[in-house]
Amino acid sequence: METLREARRVAFERAGIPPDGGDSEPWVDFKLGPLPMPFPNTDARRRAVKLHDLHHVLTGYRTDIVGEFEISAWEIGAGCGRFTMAWFLNLMGLTAGLVVAPRRIVRAFSRGVHARSLYTTLGFDAVIDRPVDDVRASLGIVAPDAKVPLQPKGVVALVASALAGVALGAVVLAVILTPVTLLVWVVTYSRYRAEKRRAFQHTAAPRP
Repeated sequence: METLREARRVAFERAGIPPDGGDSEPWVDFKLGPLPMPFPNTDARRRAVKLHDLHHVLTGYRTDIVGEFEISAWEIGAGCGRFTMAWFLNLMGLTAGLVVAPRRIVRAFSRGVHARSLYTTLGFDAVIDRPVDDVRASLGIVAPDAKVPLQPKGVVALVASALAGVALGAVVLAVILTPVTLLVWVVTYSRYRAEKRRAFQHTAAPRP
């Protein structure tokens, strides 16, 4: 039976993602629309994204833009535990997804409500070498086409999550538009580009 480690390797190859999922990269290449917004790849982010990648494998959601919105909705429904960054990004992803693909997002959220996430249960090391189907069953993850009704309590949770995502998005936009933040962005982006240039020069340098 295929393990999560094997399934993740195949998924990374198909998506053109490095074998380590970008874990060794010092920066995260993130874009807010057309605007590049790189940020340091912190240890907290590395811990969260390892589980996030496994959720993609377990749920079947793709790594394109709508797939990321779907996994955001699923993770909010299933719970992000103590992973603050996951809550922060997923709430905004869920809200954006409701605008782009509302039916798919509601379905993903409902699947999450009826399941458990790795953020709140088993850790990375405990599942990475277990069979995919075994982990799915232990977390209660149903097939993507399964009909999972959203109960009234779930509807309330979805609306609350969407409103929280709108509020967070508004705060982020307001912060981004301040002169101080613009200055910080210029400095951060300049540093990011300089480190990328040095890394390229190092790898491209001829070996003796």
